[in-house]
Amino acid sequence: MPEEPASIPPEPGETHSPDEGLTLANPDSGGDASVIENPWQSLRRFTPARIALGRTGHSLPTRELLNFQLAHAQARDAVYSAFDPNLVAGQLAERGYSSLQVHSQATDRTAFLKRPDLGRRLNPTARETLLEYASQGHPTPDLVFVLGDGLSAEAIHRHAVPVLDLTAQALQAEGWQIGPVVIASQSRVALGDEIGQLLKAGQVAILIGERPGLSAADSLGIYLTYQPHVGRLESERNCISNVRPEGLSYEAASSTLLDLVKRAKLFHYSGVKLKEQ
Repeated sequence: MPEEPASIPPEPGETHSPDEGLTLANPDSGGDASVIENPWQSLRRFTPARIALGRTGHSLPTRELLNFQLAHAQARDAVYSAFDPNLVAGQLAERGYSSLQVHSQATDRTAFLKRPDLGRRLNPTARETLLEYASQGHPTPDLVFVLGDGLSAEAIHRHAVPVLDLTAQALQAEGWQIGPVVIASQSRVALGDEIGQLLKAGQVAILIGERPGLSAADSLGIYLTYQPHVGRLESERNCISNVRPEGLSYEAASSTLLDLVKRAKLFHYSGVKLKEQ
């Protein structure tokens, strides 16, 4: 029988084994004793991030590799998932909000993904819808909410209406004029600028599905712009990110948005100059 290979000697200056502090039998390994547990294993209960995955030789354990592939598939599904504006309109109606439905110049999902610029402008029908509404003598809104599918329709289906409701109720109690909720299909963030401009809104807050990550496929983002109009720079709006029960809670997101909205009105600007407090 051949002799067992000798262990690799340490590098010059190395005083400990590279596996020091690691133990076998990762509890997530299904009892596979070949899996070496990472010493940060106990920290995994605090975050969905991919830390302390352990290893088998020089590779990931099979279970972690499969989990990664599943998360990647879920992220792809989120990007291509169909948006249901009627579902969102129904959720809003249940809470007493009127809504308008609009569409960007991106005719379908393929065009939306290949041509981001098309998702930033309204199609002619949508422009007419908003211009007609604005011409009917409604009060000029201090704030308009836009719910846009973005890169994760599921984020809007699940999280947008509860955050909107918390924020709108608080502002209305203080006498703010809230415009109609605009539900936007195939939308990018800047679409809110044109919507706010056509409705003559003081501010626009677009709640939009964020780019899915490998630990969250339904993350909601909120972008606030003061005096919206076509051509606003990204630096002229504020962003609140990762809104979902496992990330930033609805209550925390609403509280942050309320703070930003009120101070944007006070200082007459939004963006990098407007800091969260």
